[in-house]
Amino acid sequence: MSPRPPTNRLRAALLGATGAVGQRFVQLLGDHPWFELVALVGHRSAGRRYGEATHWLLETPVPAAIAALPIQDLEDLLGRTDIDVVFSALPSGKAGPIEDQLAARGFKVFTNARDHRLDADVPLLLTEVNPEHLALVDRQAGPGWIVANGNCSAIILTLALAPLHRTFGIEEVHVTTLQGLSGAGYPGVSALDIIDNVVPHIGGEEEKLAQEPCKTLGQLGAQGIEPEPLRIQATCTRVAVREGHLESVHLRLRRPASLAAVLDALTAFHAPSLVAGLPSAPSRPLVVTVAKDRPQPRLDRDAGAGMAVTVGRVRVSEDGRDVRLVILGHNTLRGAAGQSVLNAELAVASGRLGEAPRSNAEPPILA
Repeated sequence: MSPRPPTNRLRAALLGATGAVGQRFVQLLGDHPWFELVALVGHRSAGRRYGEATHWLLETPVPAAIAALPIQDLEDLLGRTDIDVVFSALPSGKAGPIEDQLAARGFKVFTNARDHRLDADVPLLLTEVNPEHLALVDRQAGPGWIVANGNCSAIILTLALAPLHRTFGIEEVHVTTLQGLSGAGYPGVSALDIIDNVVPHIGGEEEKLAQEPCKTLGQLGAQGIEPEPLRIQATCTRVAVREGHLESVHLRLRRPASLAAVLDALTAFHAPSLVAGLPSAPSRPLVVTVAKDRPQPRLDRDAGAGMAVTVGRVRVSEDGRDVRLVILGHNTLRGAAGQSVLNAELAVASGRLGEAPRSNAEPPILA
């Protein structure tokens, strides 16, 4: 049973609208069937129209209605009572206090920043993997609440780990990322640093990959989330690719598996029915390829409108315990703005945001 849409489109505000991730939010919300972007918040650009203030980076044009919107400052937003949902594309470090202030005023905030990801009462939501974690918002002090999505590389990795961990158990993960330039924002990495080069360190990324999948894959209990005890060792690099994060993964299974069984687990992975019917959900969250030279960023990052993760080069050791694979996802869509929008859609479908009633398809999913 598909989730019922809200009777009227919900009125959305966007923080950090002029940045690289903010522009992805604008692109996704420009003609979204459930949300109407009515407020843009920025500090340096306040008072100017969005189309004039933004150095637009995307191939598609700025939605005309949004280009005409004036950019407000935070105080303007705090005084509004007509906003149903707030999306935050603020930079990490600055985002946390502002999001706390909004939640304390009753706003429902969906953030892409790292500041609240590991808070005990904030869901680190990855819709196809842990939709039941959305219930954590009921434990926040309120009257509003905050939902976080993960780091871009962590989201891509966790989507691929989830079916293998559920089917065979995973003891240890080693991952090396080759991350696209858009993940560094704009203007990002200097051309003199990245042309004819690979930068073998991205500050803070390896720690996020070690911690965030454990929370996302953890179990929701009376005391909060019990993180999954996975040992994840990461090396994160920046490469001269505009969009898309490629990850080379080596993992150790608890129970041995054949190559066919591993491929079956990846291929069979699907979203719960309440999630599968959401507007931004891809038909398949994982796309498995057997081609020897795939996935590739230029060829595969837009799978599922940028919301699917492509898995390829799957290899299994003779004893069935060691699995190697290469995964790819679109870092500013599935890894950032698209995941946040999908999280908000789930909140609507579950009855926690707007007017849509809880679906009867899977009553326990968000209990």
